[in-house]
Amino acid sequence: MAAVRGGAAWRLLRDTRYALPGALGRVIPAPDAPHAVAIARQQARAGAATTIGYFEGAGGDPSSIMAAYARVAQRARGLDLSLSVKAPPLRFDPVSLRELAQIARQSGLSLVFDAHGPQDADETLAAVERLLPDFPDTGIVLPARWQRSVADAARLRDSSAPVRLVRGEWPDPAGDAVDPDAAYLTLVEALAGRAAPVAIATHRPALADRALALLRDAGTPCSLEQLRGLPGRRCRAVARGQGVPVRLYVPFGPGWIPYALDRALARPYLLAWMWRDWTGRADP
Repeated sequence: MAAVRGGAAWRLLRDTRYALPGALGRVIPAPDAPHAVAIARQQARAGAATTIGYFEGAGGDPSSIMAAYARVAQRARGLDLSLSVKAPPLRFDPVSLRELAQIARQSGLSLVFDAHGPQDADETLAAVERLLPDFPDTGIVLPARWQRSVADAARLRDSSAPVRLVRGEWPDPAGDAVDPDAAYLTLVEALAGRAAPVAIATHRPALADRALALLRDAGTPCSLEQLRGLPGRRCRAVARGQGVPVRLYVPFGPGWIPYALDRALARPYLLAWMWRDWTGRADP
């Protein structure tokens, strides 16, 4: 097997797989700000809220990111919409982050900081805490995959910051949890009972059902958040059954298509996942 994997044919397949997202990303039109806001308006007519997140392309810089969010804000007045921001590409610049918070406020929008790699967690949390006194609805994403997130949740528990809980894309340098669902629910329990809202971002119906129930039983305002493009029918049914609002995460920008294609190639089980979603079959 080692010889096969090290052969020329295998190297060609490997190189093609990693080059494909970027190559297709250069020819497939990237979703832009008007496109993202148009989806948000469709969602609003259906009674759902939206989060919009920008994915910068190769060679992107802070000024292009700021301009992209300004275009969204100009078009999104009156919508129940959050701007989801990645602080590392903005170099954690306090002036830029404060300007983004001002842009959001002026358009009646909210601001939430996406999780990035574990090495950026301290600076992201510090950036949120700097903004909270003047922008109390500034939110943050906590990955259940990271062991540190329980302590971060305790630090934020009594704050006004909305929190979105995700499983997490980047592994924990200290070691991932053996049971990801149990780690997710431990994080939910750490936040249950707080007054500020918690969003449950998962596409696993059983996990969504349990997490939302824990928050509702504790009196914590909560919602279900779904990434556009992934299966969500069964999770939305769970939210409806519990009377919980749904929010759609809409990515846009030149970096989204290459990123999405790379993730899809790395997760071939998504086709089976989509089939289960549409047929109503139980999770494995």
